[in-house]
Amino acid sequence: MRYLHTMVRIKDVDASLDFYCRKFGMVETRRKEVPAARFTLIFLAAPEDKDAALAGKAPELELTYNWDPEEYGEGRNFGHLAFEVDNIYETCDRLMREGVTINRPPRDGNMAFVRSPDNISIELLQKGPALPPQEPWSSMPNTGKW
Repeated sequence: MRYLHTMVRIKDVDASLDFYCRKFGMVETRRKEVPAARFTLIFLAAPEDKDAALAGKAPELELTYNWDPEEYGEGRNFGHLAFEVDNIYETCDRLMREGVTINRPPRDGNMAFVRSPDNISIELLQKGPALPPQEPWSSMPNTGKW
């Protein structure tokens, strides 16, 4: 398992970049616009981690800007921690056997969400290409919030 990023939702891109980049000294490593889902992802890294982050070898801070205004209650502005795993199905199976609820099953062979005992969302991402869909994951519904 490898730690990838922490995601926080932001309301104002300019104010957030001023805070994280100008005031904290982080640097933007990449940006992804998703018009169909109406959001923008902006990834930041510490200056000394920029090259490693661009190569996928250093953790980043993911700023998520939803284009439609939303009030973030219940700590929803803090999104999740993300970890890359060697086999998402084996990881989810092991976690389930240990009593962890899979909030968003890996139906696509690529992404799943669980929650920590303190209710922190944890995203699990398949290392490399997505695995072929398989049961019981393909037909498993979401459980709770993720």
